[in-house]
Formats: sequence, C-alpha cells, structure tokens
Amino acid sequence: MSDIGSEEMDEEQGPNLGEYEGGRNERDERHGQGKATLPNDDTYEGMYENGMRHGTGVYRFKFGARYMGEYVKNKKHGQGTFIYPDGSKYEGSWVEDQRCGFGKYSYVNGDTYEGEWQNHVRHGRGTYLYALTGSRYVGMWSNGRWEGHGELIHANHKYTGLFKESRPEGRGKYVFDIGCEQHGQYVTLETDKEDKGDDEEPTAGVVPKWVAGQVTALHVKTPEEEEEERMLEEAEKAKAQLEAEELAKAEAEEQARKEEEERLAAEAAAAAAAEEAAKAEAAAAEEAAAKAAAEAAENEDGATEGGTGEEGGGEGGEGEATAGEGEAGGEATEAQEAPAGEETEAAAPPAEEEG
Repeated sequence: MSDIGSEEMDEEQGPNLGEYEGGRNERDERHGQGKATLPNDDTYEGMYENGMRHGTGVYRFKFGARYMGEYVKNKKHGQGTFIYPDGSKYEGSWVEDQRCGFGKYSYVNGDTYEGEWQNHVRHGRGTYLYALTGSRYVGMWSNGRWEGHGELIHANHKYTGLFKESRPEGRGKYVFDIGCEQHGQYVTLETDKEDKGDDEEPTAGVVPKWVAGQVTALHVKTPEEEEEERMLEEAEKAKAQLEAEELAKAEAEEQARKEEEERLAAEAAAAAAAEEAAKAEAAAAEEAAAKAAAEAAENEDGATEGGTGEEGGGEGGEGEATAGEGEAGGEATEAQEAPAGEETEAAAPPAEEEG
C-alpha cells in the first residue's frame, strides 16, 4: 500500500498562494470553480469555498499521483478515487483525508481488497484476493490485520475459524472439496529469540501450529448452525461498526472543539483590534482638540496685542490734534478720525478667527 507523494499542499496560507484562475469572493478568497498551480508544482482544478478546496475536484501531484473526488474544507471527504505513484488505486469513501468506510484497493501486484476501512487501514468486514495464487481471505479485520471469524479459501480447500493478528488461532476446521472436513485447533508456539544486533533486544516469534482432530464427512450446515454463524458475523460487524462510529464521533467532537477555539480566538482578536482602533481614534481626536485649542489661544493673544498698540496710536493722534489747535478745523477733524479707522481695521482679525 503506497502513500508516497500523496500529501496535498494546504492552500490556507493566503488567497494568492501560487498561480490561480477562477472565481473569488468579496474577501478575495478563492471561491467557486477555479484552477490553481501551487508553489510545489502540484495542481488542483475544481470547486473552492472561502479559500479552501470544497466540492468536487481533481488534485494532481507533481510525482504522478492524483485524486479525483470530493473535498470538504481542503480535506478529501466523501467519495473519491486516488491513484498512487506506483500505480495502485483506491476507490471508495474518505473521511478527513483518511480511507474510511467502504472501498476497494487495487495493489500494484494485482492483489485487491474490497471491504471496510477505518483510519486509512482495513478494518471491519472485507475480502482480500491474492492474485498470484487465487487464494482469498473473507472475514473480519482490525487495524489492517485478520481478526475474528474468517475463511481462508484456497483452490481445493478452505479453513474456517478464528483469527488473531493475521494468523489462525483457536478452534476451526479445514473443509476439502473431496467431501470431507477435519476439525481441530490452532495453538501458538514461540520460536527461538532472534538476535537483531547490539542495539536491540532479541525477540521471540510466534507461529501457529495445527492440532488435528477428527476427520468427518463433509458437514452440511443445519439452518440453526447457519443462523448461529450469521449472528456471529453480524455481531462482529456490529462491533466493528460501533468502534468506527465511536472513533468518528470522537474525531468530530475534537474537530468541533478546535473550530470553537479558533472562532473564540478570532472573536478575541477582532475585539482587541477594535479596542485598539477605538483608542487610536480617541487619541487622535484628543490631539486634534488640543491643537485647535492652542491655535485659538494663539489667535486671541495676537488680537489683544494688536488692540493695545492701536490705542496708543490714538492717544498720539489726540496729542497732535491738541498741539495743532491753531491749524485749520479740517485738519483737526482728519487727525481725530484717523485713529478710529485704525481701530476698526485692527478689530477685524478677531472677527475672522476660526476658533
């Protein structure tokens, strides 16, 4: 099973990551149908929503792999087909970028697995076909291994029984196509410890050993036995389904928690930004008010100084008028009117003040 070159580049770093042609929303994020060439030379063509791959699309990796299917918030989610760099292919259900649900994996050597998946591995009920020999395993899986009731079917016989960690263990039987079956059980034996070198401790291997029992004519299952076997398989399938649902629920709760934390963090950041903006606006308004007050005070001081000088000039004019009493009456009148005109002109600036 190959996942080499199957990591997709995240497009959440910004709206202009790589080259892009297509729709955008009011926030300039990629939105709607679009085509992107990412900085790592991967390409994506399909639907976007708020800057993320969302909907149906095709993602091509520069190493030759490609995914064709559904996305939700940048993750493979829903039905899709992934072709890996070595030519192997998965067709089926995805959850949060993981093979999960029912799907078929075709391996590069011709083997196939068709059945249930969880967390990217075979888990639940499924069938694995070995292309070279034609043998197949039909039964329950757990974390990628045979686990529980199953059948290992060969060309002219099959084994039916319980399995643990991909090996038969416990009671079972071999059924031969010549018309007989052998009952017995598998027991596990530890082999000699294997020396792996100075850095690692020796480990003991485990091998199954068949302890043969009675050979009988081929047994035709009674309806009761068939029902019992069916109920056992249903119970194992229900157990696997329950485990999958619990895991999916836990993942959903974790995702919801993360989204809630992100939402609260975004709201806190927005509130902090708004508070800083309000403080900056208040400071600017206070500074503008202080500046206006200073300018008004400066204009008022200038007007007061101008008025004092004009009054002094008026007194001088009156003195000139007194000294020139012997002059013609018209000249005296002109000397007395001149200060009044200067006072009117000097008084004009206060009327034009902006403050």
